[in-house]
Amino acid sequence: MKAPCAISLKNRLIVTYVLFIGVALGVLTIVINLFTLTLFNALITDNIAQKNEEIVRAAGSQYDPVSRRFDVLSLEAIGMHFVHEGYIITVEDETGNIVWNARSCDMRQCAAVITTIANRMEGYFHLNGALQKQTYPVPYAGKTVGIVTIETYGPFFYSETETRFLTSINRLLLIAGIMLTLISAGVSIALSHGLALPINKAGEAARRLAAIHAGCVKRERRVIRIHDRYATRELAELARSINALAEELEEGERRQKQLIADIAHELRTPLTCLQGDIEAMIDGVYAPDRKHLESCHEEVIRLTSLVHDLNTLTCLEWETMPLNKTEFDLARLVQATAAPFASAALEKGVALHMNLQESPVIADYDRLKQVFINLLSNALIYTDHGSVTVSIEKPTETAAGAHQWIVSIADTGIGIPAHDLPHIFERLYRSDKSRSRHTGRFGGCGAGIGLTIAAAIMQAHGGTISAVSPGTGGTGSVFRVAL
Repeated sequence: MKAPCAISLKNRLIVTYVLFIGVALGVLTIVINLFTLTLFNALITDNIAQKNEEIVRAAGSQYDPVSRRFDVLSLEAIGMHFVHEGYIITVEDETGNIVWNARSCDMRQCAAVITTIANRMEGYFHLNGALQKQTYPVPYAGKTVGIVTIETYGPFFYSETETRFLTSINRLLLIAGIMLTLISAGVSIALSHGLALPINKAGEAARRLAAIHAGCVKRERRVIRIHDRYATRELAELARSINALAEELEEGERRQKQLIADIAHELRTPLTCLQGDIEAMIDGVYAPDRKHLESCHEEVIRLTSLVHDLNTLTCLEWETMPLNKTEFDLARLVQATAAPFASAALEKGVALHMNLQESPVIADYDRLKQVFINLLSNALIYTDHGSVTVSIEKPTETAAGAHQWIVSIADTGIGIPAHDLPHIFERLYRSDKSRSRHTGRFGGCGAGIGLTIAAAIMQAHGGTISAVSPGTGGTGSVFRVAL
C-alpha cells in the first residue's frame, strides 16, 4: 500500500506560522477597527449634539427683543450654511408661527443633501438610518422666545471630512496588516528553515547510518558527523545524539571486526597444531601414541572452550541465558573454583591466599563459577610474582533491606591501563592485540569476551562487577563482585 504524501516540516511550519499570524492580525485588525469605530461614533454623536447647540445659539442671536422678531435674512444665511452640513432647520416664534424653514427656502438643496448623506452612510458604511427630528427652545432673558427644529440623518452621520478621515484610518490598518503579514511570512520562512534544516540533516545522517549498517555505503564515506552547535537546546541535543550514535556504531563496527580477527586467530592456532600433529602421524613422522593424541585432545578442548564462550556470548546478546538458582555457600563455590588454579600459581611462584567466610546465597552455581574462573584466570595470567588474594567481605544491607556479599579478587600483577579500565566489561571490546595474543585478553580465552560474560551473568543475577587498578607496573588490580 502506497504511503500518503506527507507535507514537509518546513512547509508545515511556514503554513502554521502564516495562518496563525494572519488570523491573529485579522482578529487584531477587526478589534482595533471596532474599538476605533465605537470611539469615533461616540465622538460624532457628541459633535452633532454640540452642532445642534451651536445652531440654537446662532438662531437665538438673531432675535430682536424690541420688535420681538427674528432677523429672517440672517436666519436664512445661517440656515443655508448648516443645510450644506446636513442640518435642516425650522425656526418658529413664541406664538408657533414659522419664521424660516429650510425646505421652503430651497427644497431641492435640502433633498439633495439628505440623499447624499443617506447614500454615504448606507452604501459605503452599511449603516441604515432615517431622518430624525430634534426640537430645542430658544431662550432669551430667561424666557423662551422661539423654537428651533433640527432634522438630521440619524442616529448619526459622517460629514465628507469625517468620511475621508475614517477611510484613511481603514486604509492605513489594511496596509499595516498586509505589511505585517508579509514580514511575518518572511520571519516564518526564516524560522522554519532554521528549525527544519538541522532536523533534515539529522534525518539524512540517520539514513546514512542505516545504509552503513546495511553495507550499502563505501568505506571512505562511512564517517558521519553533523553540526551540533545550535542556539536551540533541543536541536543541539538531537545533533549530539546523532553524532554519539554514529560514533557508537563506528566503534561497534571496529570492535566487531577486531573480534572476528581475534577469533580467527584463536581458531587458527589450535587448528594449525591439530593439522600439524595429524599430518605428522599420517606421514609417519609421529607415532600415534598417547603423548601425541593427548596433544591433539588438548587443542580440541581449547577449541571447545572457545566455541562454548562464543555460544554463551550469543545467548547473552539475545538475553536468553536461563538461570538455575539454588541455595548454597558462596565460600564453598569460591574455594572449589580456586582449587584447580593452585598448581598453576605454585608453578609461577605466585601465592594464592583465601580469606573466606560462610556466605549463603541463592544463585546459579555453575554460572557464578564461570565468573570466578574468568577472574582467577585473568589474575594469574597477569601476575608473574607476588600473590592473588580472594576475599569475602562481611555482608552489607542494601536500601531494599537485603544483605549483599562482596567477593574481591586482588592481584599484584601488571594492572590495567587507565584508558582500558572503563571499557573492559563492554561487549566486543579488545585492548592491545599483541598483548592479547601473547597472554590472552582481559577475560581469558584470548577472545576478549570473558569479562563480558562475567558482567552479563552478574547483571542477570541482579548483582554488579567492577574493577579498580592504578594502571602502573606491579601495582595489580582488584575485581569486586557484589551479589
